[in-house]
Amino acid sequence: MSVDNGFEGALARAESDCDAALRAGAALTRELKRARHAAALGNVRDLRRALQAVVGLAGELHGQVRDAEAGYDVNEPELLASGAFAKELLAAAAERGVSIFEEDERLLCYPSIVRILAGDLAVEVDRRRVRNLRPSVVVEQLARAQQAGPRFRPEPFLASLLAGYDLVLARQGKAAGAVVRLLDVYGVLTLLPGQARDYTKPEFARDLYLLDQSGITVVGSSERRLRWAASSGTRQAGVLSTVAKSGQQQRYWGIAFESAGRR
Repeated sequence: MSVDNGFEGALARAESDCDAALRAGAALTRELKRARHAAALGNVRDLRRALQAVVGLAGELHGQVRDAEAGYDVNEPELLASGAFAKELLAAAAERGVSIFEEDERLLCYPSIVRILAGDLAVEVDRRRVRNLRPSVVVEQLARAQQAGPRFRPEPFLASLLAGYDLVLARQGKAAGAVVRLLDVYGVLTLLPGQARDYTKPEFARDLYLLDQSGITVVGSSERRLRWAASSGTRQAGVLSTVAKSGQQQRYWGIAFESAGRR
């Protein structure tokens, strides 16, 4: 992605314009200090010279600040709402070698989930609101999160998955150990008002993958073992997908819990 284009380019130019203004401001500050020093000593010749220099530098600084303001012409709400910002993030990620996928109006970047908040001029990364929107900066934050790895406790999540599974079995009248859709389990885990908003399907799919990677399948002392079920379900409706650590899409459809003695 070229820095000459898009939001990244506009921010790069604004940064450069502000650098130029800062240099002019530093020169103005130096002349003001000279003028103050001359006044303190009564050196009127140096005082007049310094004040004349200050007037010229102040005009230069004013012009550079106005140029910086005029040069940054970005409609940020439109940028974020139109999808253009998301495209820039994807391009910046590809250049950085970070895999990002779009899923259900969110961006999946293992182990993070990103949501663009156009109305608030922010992005949400793993439920934390971030106002630093420069695409290269956002991507660098996601890359650091990948290097740090996920903060995930598989045992409590597996226990919740078992509780949801048993509720689905009872609702659907299925026999113990039968396969149920993970979407149905998600439905019972988010029954209360607002829970589906607070714990979204992409987050659920991400946690399924993290559980899968942990290798933990037995729930405490219950002697119930998790079994992943895919078969033709991954080609049907109700598939949950997320991004694996390798950058590939990972799909989940169904599960069963069996006696730990069964294999």
